[in-house]
Amino acid sequence: MLWMRWATSVTLVVSEQNYDIIVIGAGASGAPLAARASEDPNRHVLLLEAGPDYQDLADTPADLRNGHHNSLIDHDWRLEYSPTERRPGQPLPRGRVTGGSSAVNTCIFLRGVPEDYDDWSDRGNPEWRWENVLKTFCRLERDLDFGDEDHHGDAGPITVRRYPHEELTELQQAFLATADELGFPECPDQNHPSAWGSGPQPMNKLGQLRVSTASAYLAPARLRPNLEIRGGCHTDRLIIEKGRVGGVEVIGPDGSVHRIRAKLVVLCAGAIHTPGILLRSGVGPPEDLLRMGIDVTADVAAVGRNLSDHPALFVLCRPTHPELVATDQPIIQTILRYTAPNSLHRADLQLEQLTFAGRDNLPYFGVAAALEQVDGVGELLFPSADPFAAPTIRSRFCEVSRDAERLADCFLDALRFTETGPLGSVTDEVVFPDMNRVTDRDDVIALLRRFAASGYHPCGTARMGPADDPNSVVDQYGRCHAIDGLVVADASIFPTVPRANTNPTSIMVGETIGEWLRTEPSRYGL
Repeated sequence: MLWMRWATSVTLVVSEQNYDIIVIGAGASGAPLAARASEDPNRHVLLLEAGPDYQDLADTPADLRNGHHNSLIDHDWRLEYSPTERRPGQPLPRGRVTGGSSAVNTCIFLRGVPEDYDDWSDRGNPEWRWENVLKTFCRLERDLDFGDEDHHGDAGPITVRRYPHEELTELQQAFLATADELGFPECPDQNHPSAWGSGPQPMNKLGQLRVSTASAYLAPARLRPNLEIRGGCHTDRLIIEKGRVGGVEVIGPDGSVHRIRAKLVVLCAGAIHTPGILLRSGVGPPEDLLRMGIDVTADVAAVGRNLSDHPALFVLCRPTHPELVATDQPIIQTILRYTAPNSLHRADLQLEQLTFAGRDNLPYFGVAAALEQVDGVGELLFPSADPFAAPTIRSRFCEVSRDAERLADCFLDALRFTETGPLGSVTDEVVFPDMNRVTDRDDVIALLRRFAASGYHPCGTARMGPADDPNSVVDQYGRCHAIDGLVVADASIFPTVPRANTNPTSIMVGETIGEWLRTEPSRYGL
């Protein structure tokens, strides 16, 4: 426990309980995985969460219930993409609470396109081809608009609906009308396998009420005697003996260290924290472990590498009438998905209308441009064995020319939306960028390389793939190549970032591996 050098005193508690499965992280993947695995009454499952656990809706803070906005204050890990000589630091919000980032995000429930998952299959992960994951997407959702369609579900735990036209704000209606004038097709179901064009966002909320994995999965599972949920437990490392994980060391709310045994440990701590736990356990690139002062247990070069995310930047606008911007309205309701000129990847660009994008005393709105299929990847570098030390997170946004070129196309389209049609008619002024300094495409690319920020969709830092793939950490079932008794099941195993918000795909991963744990336990040594 090398981190103890930072502590003044530590109480060690060794648990006498031996669990079948310990799940680390009760977020978008961990909550559904624990819920599914504990459907077997003979499996004793322990779910550990670093943040607080609100056991019923009445105790849940209002900002977590409110699906109109992100909740980025009291339940955030306070991470950032690290500054460089070329760009300032950029925030990377991550949920620190049961439900994880599904409890703090904007409730967009957008699937990737089928090609995303077929590409995963082509990389040596055939279980994740589209025809397979579609079944899971259908099982996990209760789509109130298209539940009777073959590519949707109507009885799952996650409620999904879209705002009807009459519930859209005036700015959101203007965005869709402008897309129509510019020749983009109407797309009422953005989760249709062939979707493209403009339409309402599919969203996991009912009115203003957020439907997180905490409310959808954990609330009905809490009464099971074989499922135990503990909040306020920060995982330090895995206990590895003779090449096999036998348990975990976690730091409780009072600072005491708990050693807890299990037959199987499943990491669902997310794309940032799962690699940190692996590294503090001695699993990762030797050069990283040497810098951190940790002995090498397993040389796994891809841990913390291959970080993928959606770079994005929005055009900030002053409206013709301040009352068009209302912070009590949903921040996002609509979307345009389309393909960059000469792109090899369908639906690789997105525009989103932001109902508000300034401060209360600066009533601005925005049009966000995002690149959904990226070639550039970044990395995580942890400074030490201190389990509370934040990593250096390197994004590499727009450093690959093709990424910069396509996002420039998208950003120029965002500017075009503010200059024409119904949205242009309610745009008084573009506040950012400074249009006196952005005069051509090269200026836009330079702007993106300096200011493009995260779409808040990090993934890929413990990729799945065949054992002979040096860029993989786990196999297609989430089983660690180098260590027995260890599974990873969260966004860190994505081979590539899907062309969509990552929350639904993260839930799908937790659902899938949780179902495998329940129905095929021998695959995992249970």
